[in-house]
Amino acid sequence: MSAVRSTVNRVLLALVGLVLLLAGAAVLGAGSGLLDRPWTGPHDVLLATGDRTRYTDTSWWWPAVLTALALIVLAALWWLLAQPRERRLRRFTVDADDEGGAVLRGRALEEVIAADAAELPGVDHVAAVLAGTPTAPTARLLLALAPHAVPGTVLDELDGAVLRRARTSAGLPALPAEARLRAVSHRATRVT
Repeated sequence: MSAVRSTVNRVLLALVGLVLLLAGAAVLGAGSGLLDRPWTGPHDVLLATGDRTRYTDTSWWWPAVLTALALIVLAALWWLLAQPRERRLRRFTVDADDEGGAVLRGRALEEVIAADAAELPGVDHVAAVLAGTPTAPTARLLLALAPHAVPGTVLDELDGAVLRRARTSAGLPALPAEARLRAVSHRATRVT
């Protein structure tokens, strides 16, 4: 998810949450008697008949209400559809020397990157995922480091050897990667 989309999502969720919080506080305040409310008896209504039917005789009322509701629904649908999930890259075309190209499965390149990265000193386990588009794939790696591993060295060798080899073999001009490192839990050794 891009940073802009993530920021917009957080702002919209915060605004919706704030509106719901204020509405809930108003209802609680009115129910507890802290706020004035227009209805006081059990048979009173929230909106009187005059308030509900005030604008129904005018020609603009129902089109304005329906347009506002339609815009709210369309904005909610647009927001929902603007949230694409990042999926794995299934396949992409590799330029070949002849006129055509070769199709490379994304899982195959993921397995090769994971196997190469697992051979690095200090790396205990690797999970690799290719995402992005067929013209601009990106790699996401999760590396579990052994207790004796030096993270800076592992990252240098990952970029210098593993990802360079993957870019070259797939014929990609660039292969941006995000590597997340975590330590492998281990038992303490007992000294006797």
